[in-house]
Amino acid sequence: MNDSFDVNTWRAELEDKRDEKDEFFAEHPQSPIPPEEREAFSGLEYFDPDADYRVHATVSVHDDPNPVTMDTTTGREVRYLRVATLSFDLKRDDPELSDGTYELAAYQMERPEEEPLFIPFRDKTTGQQTYEGGRYMELSPDREFEDGDEVVLDLNLAYTPFCAYSETFDCPLPPEENWLGVTIPAGERFE
Repeated sequence: MNDSFDVNTWRAELEDKRDEKDEFFAEHPQSPIPPEEREAFSGLEYFDPDADYRVHATVSVHDDPNPVTMDTTTGREVRYLRVATLSFDLKRDDPELSDGTYELAAYQMERPEEEPLFIPFRDKTTGQQTYEGGRYMELSPDREFEDGDEVVLDLNLAYTPFCAYSETFDCPLPPEENWLGVTIPAGERFE
């Protein structure tokens, strides 16, 4: 895997993405922030960017993907296909945080139309520093995965689903297989 990584460029790009998202939430007609609350909106809360949460994950492809039923925030059920499992190591300087190998399943709708892979998850920040319904990530590979491929999984891009801001949205809840028994202080906060 060719991954030329410059931490300063990465940090600047991440901050730019966050600024763009704040602008979208504050001004766009499709913002999840209710119109009457947008004027008071001062931006989303984020954990500080941390390159330790930009990890290399090894892909295990599920050639015959199993359907997974996910509950949603409104009590419905939606079906996805588990198309891959991403396995990654966390190595951190802070002795309070657990090192180790972790896995997240990646899903697609049953009838995907070039949609990114959907990675909903919970971790030990869920319901405390982050939204009680979990957080999401998306991964848009430039080609179809093969077993053993390595991809960059940047947990700093974890985001809060729109249903946290408005009940008009219905969001899938992370299935138990994507509940991480570790603290991931990266990405969006929601308190």
